[in-house]
Amino acid sequence: MLSCRHILVKHKDSRRPSSWKSEKITRSKEEALDIVEGFRGKLKDAEEVEPVFVAIARQESDCNSNKRGGDLGKFGRGKMQKPFEEAAFSLKIGELSKPVTTLSGIHIIYRTG
Repeated sequence: MLSCRHILVKHKDSRRPSSWKSEKITRSKEEALDIVEGFRGKLKDAEEVEPVFVAIARQESDCNSNKRGGDLGKFGRGKMQKPFEEAAFSLKIGELSKPVTTLSGIHIIYRTG
């Protein structure tokens, strides 16, 4: 079991191209990746990653976990889409992932436990 936060940026080819922020998401996958890379840059420059991650997730994540600062709680193997699971389990606590592409969109993962 592990716990993590994530930021999701959906694009027009995401499995559900809508979110709490936008009824219809029209950005391309490339634009979504650029947005994620911008967030990653801010996070890498932050003195303390977690508070900045929470703030970005609350304002920008296309996942409903935005209300919890991107917190997905505890989960084990077989609960998340494979690329997400593999990335999350490969991180050390306090580590930030590279962009991770799933059917949902593009994620940044921050392992918390």
